[in-house]
Amino acid sequence: MSRYKIEPLDFSAIATYPLASRPSKVTTEDFARPLAPDSTLKEFLDSLPNILAARELRALAALIREAKQKGRAIIVGMGGHVIKTGVGPLLIDLMKRGYATAFVMNGSAMIHDFEIALAGATSEDVDATLGSGSFGMAEETGRIINEAIKAGARDHLGMGESLGRELHLMQPAHAGESLLHAAYEASVPVTVHVAVGTDIVHIHPSADGASTGQTTYDDFRLLCSIVRTLDGGGVYLNLGSAVVLPEVFLKTVTVVRNLGYRLEDFTTANFDFIQHYRPMTNVVRRPVAGSGRGFSFTGHHEFMVPLLAAAILSG
Repeated sequence: MSRYKIEPLDFSAIATYPLASRPSKVTTEDFARPLAPDSTLKEFLDSLPNILAARELRALAALIREAKQKGRAIIVGMGGHVIKTGVGPLLIDLMKRGYATAFVMNGSAMIHDFEIALAGATSEDVDATLGSGSFGMAEETGRIINEAIKAGARDHLGMGESLGRELHLMQPAHAGESLLHAAYEASVPVTVHVAVGTDIVHIHPSADGASTGQTTYDDFRLLCSIVRTLDGGGVYLNLGSAVVLPEVFLKTVTVVRNLGYRLEDFTTANFDFIQHYRPMTNVVRRPVAGSGRGFSFTGHHEFMVPLLAAAILSG
């Protein structure tokens, strides 16, 4: 016999209902389907469950296809890790097919892409070089990028166009793998947004702060112009930038609206292997609040970017 004065509540009078009468969010119609060994890529994508992220990936791909049909902007922003994981050629292919109308890079993405064009390789071993003070000191990387930026500043070009032009003039052996080069050749805008001191080219003797500031500021103003064309069905993708690009994007949104341009009814999405505060707040939630839709996808870029590209092209 319990010594407590209060007794357990009697559940015998609880009201229940038939399971069949209850609306359910998941049914067997939404389940994944096994694949045959010789299945096509489209059959694989169709076999995915129509649940949560798989359902949202299909929805995002459909919105990107719709944006192309409407002639609205499809802007792809990216951090350096996206380029380092080797998915640049897929983004170039989407651009050529009309599924990317502008690219946005942080300084890291720009440097890795430029090194790929120049040498067919990028991404040094920081642990092995930091102790000796040689980290970031590849001579060609610093000299050529900084000279291109200075030349661009003289010609009133943004940083992205300055670097694309330099690769166009150089035609290095691996230019075909470079997003900067491919976009310049196609006259597709690339904007580059840097924070001074964060990129290895800033520590080279060839660096010029005024030219860096001018060209990246011109790119910010250019991106504001591009963001205007998201209105009425455009799409902005943030691939793997946790801080710089989400902050830049939020500022472009407020500039466009402050100047009286309509910016409603568009889509944003964040792809990263960890979901961070700024992308979720400044990309997925705030810009489209009450007037659009935001998505977030978690996973490695080397899986998620090819999966997104396949979903777009298979629709």
